[in-house]
Amino acid sequence: MRISTKGRYGLTIIVELGKRYGEGPVPLRKIAEEQTLSEAYLEQLIPLLRNGGLVKSIRGAYGGYKLSKEPCEMTAGDVIRLLEGPIQLVEGLEETDIPQQSLWLKISEAVREVLDTTTIEDLIQSELNQPKSDGYMFYI
Repeated sequence: MRISTKGRYGLTIIVELGKRYGEGPVPLRKIAEEQTLSEAYLEQLIPLLRNGGLVKSIRGAYGGYKLSKEPCEMTAGDVIRLLEGPIQLVEGLEETDIPQQSLWLKISEAVREVLDTTTIEDLIQSELNQPKSDGYMFYI
């Protein structure tokens, strides 16, 4: 399983909106600037998040986006599934009879468990309590 930029940037949008939950709509431009991300790419992701029911759009001069529910009610798994599809380590495990099948299934379940029990609020708190990333990325 590899989380693409689609999943990572989508999660970034959700976390940034979560930080401002209850403060009103946030322009996508502001998130792009603060996170030094491509606004054009974020504009491609926001309709997926909106159609998936995770964000709401507000029109007008003071418009933007906001979360559709509280950060404590939304998980990383909600976002990743919406943008990346089913969470599975190895595809087609159920159809094959391989000796390592139980290992891959256990690992897949552990990944799902972490994503489904990590709320957006948890990610916000984690970010507030930790120093900035050194740029290393880990792949599963």
